[in-house]
Amino acid sequence: MGRRLALIFALLAALPAAAAETVLAPVTITEWKPVYGEVETRNRVPARSRIGGTVVELKVTEGDPVEAGQEIARIEDDKLSFQMRALDATLKALTAQLDTARRDLDRGRALRDRGVVTQQRLDQLTTQVAELDGQIDSTAARRRVIEEQVAEGAVLSPGSGLVLSVPISPGSVLVAGDTVAEIGGGGLFLRLAIPERHALALRPGDRIAVGDSTGRDGQSGRLVKIYPQIEGGRVLADVEVEGLDGRFVGRRVPVRLPVGTRQALLVPPGAVTHRGGLDFVAVAGPDGPVERVVVPGERLRHDGRDRIEILTGLEPGDRVVSPDE
Repeated sequence: MGRRLALIFALLAALPAAAAETVLAPVTITEWKPVYGEVETRNRVPARSRIGGTVVELKVTEGDPVEAGQEIARIEDDKLSFQMRALDATLKALTAQLDTARRDLDRGRALRDRGVVTQQRLDQLTTQVAELDGQIDSTAARRRVIEEQVAEGAVLSPGSGLVLSVPISPGSVLVAGDTVAEIGGGGLFLRLAIPERHALALRPGDRIAVGDSTGRDGQSGRLVKIYPQIEGGRVLADVEVEGLDGRFVGRRVPVRLPVGTRQALLVPPGAVTHRGGLDFVAVAGPDGPVERVVVPGERLRHDGRDRIEILTGLEPGDRVVSPDE
């Protein structure tokens, strides 16, 4: 029984494969322009120092995730500490003078009731107390300003995201406005530099192929923005790609842009045979299949299937004979 089954299978394998006929008709295919896009964050915001001083603590490094408002570094200015101590001493002296002035005022009121001092002297004592109160309030306000400057030594992240660069190190001397770190956030996208001759063919919302020239196992994205300024003969554009790998910002990714359409004749890959340095396609004729010499073009995908473009050798209406797919 086993020998009989093996013989049947061998006979089936020896039979010619079933053939199928495809009536050629021009189809519209998209012209693709291969370019490269770079992975970018939507926002690149520098975290800057708000005061000048020395970096005494650095809490992040490249690649660290951060949240908005998170402290990423601390800057100290010794001059602020000296000013704080000077104001503390001034407040201590003024407070002591105010205590003495208030006691003098209390004694003056008692003496005035007994007619020992005049009202003018009592007014002077009252004015002295008021002046000292004002000086204490003014000094305390200046101290609060210094306290706020000391608090501004904490460098905060301007947004949530990833630390892209940290151009400083502990001990660095900064002035107000220097960059402490660059934060990338707001999601990821591909930034393209498109030759200006193709810019007019693109519109926001166009689907963009991400991947190699064959489109196999590639992703697709959506063109969301085209920048109006041309620099160096190129136009910048942003493409949103779902699930874009953002481990490396600045990574180059091959992208294909739809820059036009054209009519083409497509045949299944199995219909083209190569023999003696020439390519042939079998076409159904009155007396059976006839092989024609053709010039094939690129291999591409159409309606989810692999196809080969035929540049010359076939015409619309020809019935191409190929192995059954």
